[in-house]
Amino acid sequence: MRQSLTHIALVVGDYDEAIAFYCGVLGFDLLEDTYQPEQDKRWVVVRPKGGQGASLVLARASKPEQQAFVGNQTGGRVFLFLNTDDFNRDYTRLLEAGVEFVRPPVVQDYGTVAVFRDLYGNLWDLLQLKDGHPAAV
Repeated sequence: MRQSLTHIALVVGDYDEAIAFYCGVLGFDLLEDTYQPEQDKRWVVVRPKGGQGASLVLARASKPEQQAFVGNQTGGRVFLFLNTDDFNRDYTRLLEAGVEFVRPPVVQDYGTVAVFRDLYGNLWDLLQLKDGHPAAV
């Protein structure tokens, strides 16, 4: 059997501001932005530049109960892990782009990591795994 994660839905407040952040600030590629008239929604898919793994579906909150989860889909825990092949390059680039890091870089047994907030407050790890780690890029 062969399976993989294809998409992860990320509840956002606004499609265009989310695209501006994930593509303009984080440098992700916009894979799709298609209006779905039957649901009055857009199908917006982004993925880290050069990535071959899962992508994010930027899903605009359309109900009050969904709005409550924008920026807090995991109750304040780190939600997403952005793996890189060059931690220092990407850390510096994100700092220069104004990304807020809430935990500075540290070297762990598995690699180098720092925690940042996205535009909604979701916590992300910027991560460079050590060579030989099964998930290293």
